[in-house]
Amino acid sequence: MKSIPEVINNYNVYGGDTEEKFVGISGEITLPTFDMTTHTMTGAGILGEIENPVVGQFKSTDMEIPFRMICEDAFSLMRSDTPMKLTIRGSQQYTDAETCATAYTQVRVVIRGKCKGFEGGKMKVAEETDTKVKAELWYILIEVGGKTLLELDKLNSVYVVDGVDMLAEVNKYC
Repeated sequence: MKSIPEVINNYNVYGGDTEEKFVGISGEITLPTFDMTTHTMTGAGILGEIENPVVGQFKSTDMEIPFRMICEDAFSLMRSDTPMKLTIRGSQQYTDAETCATAYTQVRVVIRGKCKGFEGGKMKVAEETDTKVKAELWYILIEVGGKTLLELDKLNSVYVVDGVDMLAEVNKYC
């Protein structure tokens, strides 16, 4: 069955070990960009330079968690004595190409890290503050339909892409 992904129909954000629902999150969260550490290859037989990614090595990865207003949930993410733990659970709507029926699948993003910045936002009558917490990510898991598309755990040498352990060979020798 071929499916055509359409939209995130809805989502919620949960925090901490108890996964309590965060109610102050804004309507949009931007997932992080992953920049791999690269090594420049050059020499005889190579026409110029090639930036070659070093498998499993990533530059600093951060993510902003936007809140509509200044709230307790935003400040709970700032604590430096405990790691930040968030789970984003959503419903991705798609169309079945054979039947044209609308269907849904689960999207889940789990992040862990520490706060590395806070933006209080603005105070204006009858408007939101647009408070933001900036997280340095140490761990991220992205699943769609229960399948792991990406798992990166910088502290435990885990790097899985599309269900494949990209560091299996490397970890065998370390």
